[in-house]
Amino acid sequence: MTRHLLADDDLTSAEQREVLTRAAALKADRFADRSLAGPRSVAVIFDKPTLRTQLSFTVGISELGGYPVMVDGGLAQIGTRESIADVTRVLTRQVAAIVWRTYGQDRIEEMAGAATVPVVNALTDDFHPCQILADLLTIAEHTGGLAGGVDGAGPALAGRTLAYLGDGGNNMAHSYLLGGALAGLDVRIGAPAGYRPRADLLARAEAIAATTGGSITVTDDPGAAVSGADAVATDTWVSMGQEDEASERLAPFRPFQLDGDVLALAAPAAVVLHCLPAYRGKEITAEVLDGPRSVVWDEAENRLHAQKAVLSFLLDHTGGPGARL
Repeated sequence: MTRHLLADDDLTSAEQREVLTRAAALKADRFADRSLAGPRSVAVIFDKPTLRTQLSFTVGISELGGYPVMVDGGLAQIGTRESIADVTRVLTRQVAAIVWRTYGQDRIEEMAGAATVPVVNALTDDFHPCQILADLLTIAEHTGGLAGGVDGAGPALAGRTLAYLGDGGNNMAHSYLLGGALAGLDVRIGAPAGYRPRADLLARAEAIAATTGGSITVTDDPGAAVSGADAVATDTWVSMGQEDEASERLAPFRPFQLDGDVLALAAPAAVVLHCLPAYRGKEITAEVLDGPRSVVWDEAENRLHAQKAVLSFLLDHTGGPGARL
C-alpha cells in the first residue's frame, strides 16, 4: 500500500510519535538516514509562493541522499494544461515521491488517488501537516517532552496546552486541531466570531482527542485561550489567496494580536511559535517575536528534520511499484 501525508490524521498517534522520534534523531545526526541514496529523485512542486518549504525540502531530500526535482507550478499548470491524473502518471514513472504545495485539498487528494509513490502535502488551503510536525518537535524540545523518547515510543506531549490565536478557519488552525489532538495536547483555538474552524474538522479533532486524552476548545476570548498555556502560536491574519480581504480583517483580528500583555497570561515558561512569514505589529508584536520566549527559529529549522522524517517514514511503509523507484 502506498502511504501519503495529505492531512495530519493520515498518521495514527503512534505513527506521529515514530515520525517525531525519527526527526529528533535526524536533528542529532543529519546524515544518519540515507533513504533516498542512489540518488532517488523526489518531485517538489510549488503552485504557491515559498521560502521555508522549498529550502527545507530541497536540503532535506539531498541530505537523505536523493535528488530534488523542482517543478514550477506556474509552468506546469497542473489541472489546467494537463489533468492532475495524467501529470501524476508521468511523475510516478520517474520519481520516488511527490511533494506538492498547492491550493485546494481536492487537488492533492486527486493526485494521491492516482499515485503509486508517496505524496506529501507541503501546504494546501485546508492543512499544513509538515509545519505542525515541526511545531510539535519544537514544543517537545522546549518543554522536556523529548525525554519521552527514552522508552522508544517517541516524544511525550500529552497533557501540554497549545493555544493558537488567529484565523480559526485557516490551514494552520485545522492542522493544529488534528495534529495536536493526535499528540494528546489540550488544543485551544482563539478566533474571532465568523472565523471558527470548519465544523467537520472540529468533529474529527474531538473524536481523535477522545482517544488520546487530549481536548479541544474553541473560543472568541483570546485571554481564555492563552491562560496557562505551555505554547502559544499565531499566524498571519491574511493567508495566501485572501489578499482582497486584508482591510476588512484588521478590526476583528486586532484583539487577537499576540503581544506582551496576552503572553503574560500563559504559563511562565511558555514558548511562542509562528510558522512565518510574520507581520510585526499585526498578528504579533516585535517584542514577542524577537523576545526570549520566541522559538520560531528553532521551529523553522525543524521543518527540515520533520520533513526528512516524513519522507523516510512514508518510503519505509510503502510497498508496490513505487517502492522500486
